[in-house]
Amino acid sequence: MNLKTKGILAYLAIAFIPAWLYWTMVWLTGISGTDPIFQAAVLPGAFAPALACYIVRKWVTKEGFADAGLQLKLKKNWSYYLFAWLLPLAVTAIIIILASVFNLGQPDFTLQNFFSSLNLTDGKPETSENILFFLLPTLLIQAIVLATPIVWGEEFGWRSYLQIRLLADRPLLAAIATGIIWGIWHYPLIFMGYERYDNQILGLLIFTIFTILLSIIFGWLRLKTGSVWAASVGHGATNAIGGSLTLMLFSGSKNWMWVGYNGILAWIPLGIVCAWLIFTGKLQKNQSNQLSSN
Repeated sequence: MNLKTKGILAYLAIAFIPAWLYWTMVWLTGISGTDPIFQAAVLPGAFAPALACYIVRKWVTKEGFADAGLQLKLKKNWSYYLFAWLLPLAVTAIIIILASVFNLGQPDFTLQNFFSSLNLTDGKPETSENILFFLLPTLLIQAIVLATPIVWGEEFGWRSYLQIRLLADRPLLAAIATGIIWGIWHYPLIFMGYERYDNQILGLLIFTIFTILLSIIFGWLRLKTGSVWAASVGHGATNAIGGSLTLMLFSGSKNWMWVGYNGILAWIPLGIVCAWLIFTGKLQKNQSNQLSSN
């Protein structure tokens, strides 16, 4: 077994086993995926990929962190950061349009359904459609300040180790393979109800396609900027903006596997972005030269 293969196998073991064991313990406590404290409860497991990356680079392969993409490189790559930050907003807008056109769900711009689902002790607040004008800036800021540092732990592992080591000469296949593995890593959370799929078995397939599409986009951001932070911004914005907005706008929808950000309608805008990256050659091997400059 060569050192590269040894590193990949060690990474997968450390990324999966501690996370799955910890999430099993959370599940045994009875906390469900729809519980308000669920995200905080499962959060420690999300840092397993970062732990795996650190251990493998430091002690297994001893390759160090020269190509880990730890530098921000914002000045040179600000447009990619902006793209990563705002893409979920555009995807959400397209989901809203498609959901309405195909009669899969009507967004509740007053968010009354969402507040009702929270079972607030003081009752649901009176809101109007103007609430989104106040909410959007909050979500945009939250995506950078809060969500990006949190999901960095995942991106440091998936994008700054596995995706650049697995099939390194074939970035598209590396993205697809990483997307499948990344999706499988989330499966315990899906079975715990976190992704809110009514049909959890079908949800596994839907979510895996979702993570493949994201891996293509996040992998491109990682390779193009030479920084894991660009992919982290994209991941943070996906959760804080795309995930939060669709959850609030379509709360209680019977077609969540269609209208959720992790649902089928999202495949269309995300797929268009991926097709653009693929057919314009932006995922070609020569893009990986950014890694050498870290």
